[in-house]
Amino acid sequence: MGFLRGLLDKQGKVFEKGGALHKLYPLWEAMDTFMYTPGQVTPRASHVRDGLDLKRMMTAVIIGLAGCIYMAMYNTGLQAHRAIEAGAAPLANWQARAMELLGLPFASGDWLACMVHGALYYLPILIVTFTVGGAWEVLFAIVRKHEVNEGLLVTGMLFQLIVPATVPLWQVALGISFGVVIGKEIFGGTGMNILNPALTARAFLFFAHPAEISGDKVWISAQTGADAYSGATWLSVASTGGKAAVMEGVTWWDAFIGLIPGSMGETSTLACLFGALVLLITGVGSWRIMGGVVAGTMTAAGILNAIGSTTNPYFDLPFWWHFVLGGWAFGMVFMATDPVSGAQSNRGRLIYGFCIGFLVVLVRVVNPAYPEGMMLAILLMNVFAATIDHYVVQANVKRRRARDAA
Repeated sequence: MGFLRGLLDKQGKVFEKGGALHKLYPLWEAMDTFMYTPGQVTPRASHVRDGLDLKRMMTAVIIGLAGCIYMAMYNTGLQAHRAIEAGAAPLANWQARAMELLGLPFASGDWLACMVHGALYYLPILIVTFTVGGAWEVLFAIVRKHEVNEGLLVTGMLFQLIVPATVPLWQVALGISFGVVIGKEIFGGTGMNILNPALTARAFLFFAHPAEISGDKVWISAQTGADAYSGATWLSVASTGGKAAVMEGVTWWDAFIGLIPGSMGETSTLACLFGALVLLITGVGSWRIMGGVVAGTMTAAGILNAIGSTTNPYFDLPFWWHFVLGGWAFGMVFMATDPVSGAQSNRGRLIYGFCIGFLVVLVRVVNPAYPEGMMLAILLMNVFAATIDHYVVQANVKRRRARDAA
């Protein structure tokens, strides 16, 4: 490590002020601080600082995503092999050659084959996401003459986990470009955005190219038959057939584990709960937001279950099914708890989370055109997060004034 430190210091002179490549200093600084902590120290009397800096916060999120990344590869390979076994073959020529070269079968019962095949879908999306997104980050850092921060690390990891495995790579590049530039950089960069950049990227792709994001390009479990591979997701099944239709094709336990089709990293509620545990232990995620989402979902689902409907069977879906279908768990753990775009006050976080949980059920059940709901619910509440905090603070001010007057 000493050799690497010396090499970076030697090359750093070229990028510092007055050097031949000083305009590219943000790029060198990003590589240097990725391996080591910054070398600068405070020259005057230091202030008390929180030990949880941006880098440690991002690291905690990446650790929390480990289970979702595993499922993104294993479950993607599993669903691909189920499709092949059922007679539908979502397989590119280069993927087939790679599997044959490695001597791996196209079998849903082979763990290694599922992992490798899933990685052949996951890794290209990962590479395109960070190549294109990183290029935008470096460009803005050079133009603005500031350091490249770690914001893209989490944005990129989240974005690739909330898109289907079959999404075209050019759409991945387009989506992450929109999320980084329009969702974050135009507001001033990391820490200044009002919307979650990863969700902004996915929302853009969803409305611009809905078929590739959630429709006839999403693999459907082989349990429903080969014809269903070009059909709807389980949330769409719930919207047309209710709880009974879903239970005929998938068990609650399989949905909880994540052995169902969907966007690559958001199918497993179990993996998301592992991430929730990591974020809560490290203090990165807010238990108030997560608890509010759970309470809001239970409340809205309970109300709709009590009302019932003769024309909309989605009303009958209980809250425990909402928990394990679609991106509910992933959104609650990794998106709603975004410390930048979410509410900041303690009471505001409870309100913010409750509204997300309530809205996701309303969007899923009442709006037949969009059976998912989590993405729209979080983005909508991102817009109102500052307003919620404002009224919470004003309520506290009024209460203190009344107390002091007494």
